[in-house]
Amino acid sequence: MKTTKIFSFIFLLVISSATFAQDELQITAKDSVVQSSWIVGIGLNAVDDSGNVFDGIFNVGKEWNIVPFPSRVSIGRYFKNGLGLEAIGAYNTYMEGNIIDGNVISEDIDYYSFDGRITYDINKIIGQTGWFDPYVGVGAGYTDANNKGRGTYNAVVGFRTWFSDRWGLDFNSTGKWAMSQGEGATNHIQHAAGVVYQFGIEKGLSKRGEEKLELLAAIEKEKQRQQDSINEVNRLKDEALLAERLKKQQEADALAAAEKAKIDALNKKKEEIKSRIESLGNVYFALNSSVVNTSSKKVLDSLANVLDEIPTLKLKITSHTDSRGTSKYNDWLSQRRVDKTKAYLISKGIAEDKLVTEAYGETMLLNECDDNTYCPENKHAVNRRSEFVILEF
Repeated sequence: MKTTKIFSFIFLLVISSATFAQDELQITAKDSVVQSSWIVGIGLNAVDDSGNVFDGIFNVGKEWNIVPFPSRVSIGRYFKNGLGLEAIGAYNTYMEGNIIDGNVISEDIDYYSFDGRITYDINKIIGQTGWFDPYVGVGAGYTDANNKGRGTYNAVVGFRTWFSDRWGLDFNSTGKWAMSQGEGATNHIQHAAGVVYQFGIEKGLSKRGEEKLELLAAIEKEKQRQQDSINEVNRLKDEALLAERLKKQQEADALAAAEKAKIDALNKKKEEIKSRIESLGNVYFALNSSVVNTSSKKVLDSLANVLDEIPTLKLKITSHTDSRGTSKYNDWLSQRRVDKTKAYLISKGIAEDKLVTEAYGETMLLNECDDNTYCPENKHAVNRRSEFVILEF
């Protein structure tokens, strides 16, 4: 027992060490860098066109102009050498009451800008971090601001911070100098923040990352070998379980087939009995009469023979009238008829508990002969009857 405990402890120690080592060998952002990609972005922009940029740089309420919805889109291609080419479009609104070009404006004014720029990834100089990408850049564009169109020279400084290889945030500020100061066009600054998505990525591993990759491949190969062994054991177990399930299913199918055969036999027997009873016909009565006449006695005699032959058979006797007479009278008359029908069968030795009765009066006519329709006697006679329904057999 002591030896078993020692081996168990050693086994757990080896497994724990292997797990820890594998965790240490995970490829991280530090082991790989994005060398080139496309980046698209969408976000917000804020424009400070107060003419007092540096003194009031944080005077957001009166000097910054922001719209409360995505107002900036960009797309750029970034290369292995750190350079990037980017195109940006932005919309904004100079808000009534804000300071624009040194003056307070009395109405909202639309702002549009379309810019192109070249950027450089500063990480090419300071070293890759994998999650923080500062950059600088220069460019040119066209801006329609304060109802004045002008070409601009641009300079940008910003950074991107990445949550994954695909998604990140971009923050930047761009100074824009009007190419011409005509018509009062002035310089301004544009801040931006937004979500960026990176695609068309080409990455490369560092030397340390390549070493980790080789070790991980070796570990994965060993894990696969172990998993293959486990899978083989599980396959054999599954085959045994499948064979057991098939056996149980076959047994269940056999029981179901036997039960179905039993039900089919009962249904067949019921249909045969029903056919025999229906072939005897109904018991019919004369107008305003509940007397079981000679022809009806023959039907009931044959029915009594069936009841004697099948001890488990239990019937429901229903009696009816034609539509002539009042409903109350016909209810009474149909009750008399059903009672007389039952009494005759009992007189032939049929046990009372095998017979259930119900009187329907004129409520269940077999044809159109109601109180509002004229019918000859032969049609009315069809409704003056006792019928038999199988309850048990």
